[in-house]
Amino acid sequence: MQLAWGPEEEAFRAELVEFLDEHVPHEADAGFDYADSGERDDIDLIPAWSRAWQATLFDHGWMIPGYPPERGGRNCTPVQTLIYLETLSSRRLLRSGHFPGYAIVAPSLLEYGNDEQKQLVPAAIRGDTIWCIGMSEPNAGSDLAGLQTRAEVYDDHFVVNGQKVWTSYAMIAQKCFCYVRTDPTLPKHKGISLLIIDVDSPGIDIRPLRHINGTAGFAEVFFTDVIVPRDNLVGHLNGGWAITQGSLAHERAGLWVESVGRLEQTVAGLVELAQSQGRAGDAVIRRKIAHFYELASSLRALGYKGFASFAQGSSAPEHSYMKMATSEAGKAAYELGMEIVGPLAPVTDPAFADVGRWSHGFFMSFANTIAGGSSEIQRNIIAQRVLGLPRS
Repeated sequence: MQLAWGPEEEAFRAELVEFLDEHVPHEADAGFDYADSGERDDIDLIPAWSRAWQATLFDHGWMIPGYPPERGGRNCTPVQTLIYLETLSSRRLLRSGHFPGYAIVAPSLLEYGNDEQKQLVPAAIRGDTIWCIGMSEPNAGSDLAGLQTRAEVYDDHFVVNGQKVWTSYAMIAQKCFCYVRTDPTLPKHKGISLLIIDVDSPGIDIRPLRHINGTAGFAEVFFTDVIVPRDNLVGHLNGGWAITQGSLAHERAGLWVESVGRLEQTVAGLVELAQSQGRAGDAVIRRKIAHFYELASSLRALGYKGFASFAQGSSAPEHSYMKMATSEAGKAAYELGMEIVGPLAPVTDPAFADVGRWSHGFFMSFANTIAGGSSEIQRNIIAQRVLGLPRS
């Protein structure tokens, strides 16, 4: 049996491919290398060509196809959206140089924001406004409910004090989607609120976190008596936890396609690597590569199941598992690449770029097991909220 899309779906794909062939900038047409760290100079975190590409997608209704035209879409069906995501993934094309605005802020504001806040959505999706997400803290990384940044509540404003860390794009962002504790007397899941904070507000200190190579993709953000208007509260006071769950769900609802595509491309790279290194006839190597091929195929099928539930308005617990499974599988796949390369695995000289990318990808793969929710936290979520297992 062979599964395939029908003629209407294929016509939709053809229209998308025609648009991509005409408009994809040459900087992106080579495809995003998932072994690349993606690190850039501070002032070039989101290159001009990437901003223009995101605006082009929005203006032609291809940024978020399921949205109406005024929000960068064309009212596509869930199936068409899935085809769209798979097509971009197969070509290794990224929609945006920064995901917080379109993937987290926009859907959260549409679901929980007031009328004035919803007016911020088009600029967030088009990339005209750069957003950062204030979630992680020094003592509350993946344990979001443990955040301590506090906001004192007054009649017409909040006063925010605290610290965020690992905040992507904070150095260039105009606004921060910031989760704060507004009632420390309540259980930790129930005293959290979400505020929109202008990053140029007095009392905000942004300090880039430099990697060993000197670049900075993250920052620490310090808040000292930062005044935030009461109108900048998203949703209800102390109702931020529900928004955090929605924000992460929106992020993962489509990212699984990218993560599975990343794993499939890694597996294809392993096949090419084994052939180039003369290891294609090694029965052990062949069996290990086959294992990853089977795993990637199974994860794609599981992703389809979760997407179907999400598209019908139901929860998709599969996506919590997908995030953990694909990131852990990617790490193991890059480790196999280093095994195939053998003694040259640690070499990163440009003359050995074809093999050096595997060691680079292996070390970068550890970050994927942390970003968007660490594997440890994901295991707890799956155990408690999906499988219903008791706490130890």
